[in-house]
Amino acid sequence: MDREKPHLGTVQETLLIPLYARAVENGREQPLLRDTRAEEIVAALDYDFARFDELPSLTGTLLRARLFDRWVSDFLSTHPGGTVVEIGTGLNTRYERVDNGRARWFELDLPDVIDLRGRFFTDTPRRTTIAGSVTDGAWVEAVASQAADGPHLFVAEAVLPYLDAADVHRVVDLLADRFPGSLLALDTAGPGFFDTQEQHDALSKVTARMRWYCPDPAHLAGWLPGTEVLASHTLTSLPEPLLAELPLPYQQMIADLAVQQLPQVEGYHLNILHLP
Repeated sequence: MDREKPHLGTVQETLLIPLYARAVENGREQPLLRDTRAEEIVAALDYDFARFDELPSLTGTLLRARLFDRWVSDFLSTHPGGTVVEIGTGLNTRYERVDNGRARWFELDLPDVIDLRGRFFTDTPRRTTIAGSVTDGAWVEAVASQAADGPHLFVAEAVLPYLDAADVHRVVDLLADRFPGSLLALDTAGPGFFDTQEQHDALSKVTARMRWYCPDPAHLAGWLPGTEVLASHTLTSLPEPLLAELPLPYQQMIADLAVQQLPQVEGYHLNILHLP
């Protein structure tokens, strides 16, 4: 079978990093997460994934996925018929990992990504892909027209740091205005992470660079009156219940990292907000 060559923009190429991390991890005896679909997709793509082999930050993408999966699962436990919107969905398989059989899902990304995604995933009555930019209000109206009642959880995993600060503000304003009371899960890069991108083990292998950094996720609460930061974690300060579920070697690795206090690790946060 001929493999598919991905034709992706500069930032969009970064989606291949977490995809590869999940594919490699799926082959381990004690993985952080299982993702057979990721392994199948990597095998079907004509791309030099070897550039990412054995990179420590691949583990970071898996820990991030585990926490975001947990937040989505918690949301669906409370709101079984709720709506999940993945902003910058890439080739993510969160639907396959945590869907509850009742929720409404939307998966948004730029047209080149959605075109590639269409080779591997198919829309269903509960699952809809949308081609568009996160900064364009058209996608917001598309979600609102099909799932206006909510509640809504928006998941922006490894997306917003690649936008300009003004565009990040615009996205948050759009969500709060059109979906008041919704939840937003996002990652933020602090100066310790942002300023070392050229030396980052994975980002140094691609052209894309982050353009927005957030010195302290607590400041996000000040963007819009009534915004609440429900939780904010580094990779070394994950929630105890989640940490306890991880294979012991990964628990030890996280403990060792916490002692080292590396700027690239401690300057990167995983956050969930309650919008006004």
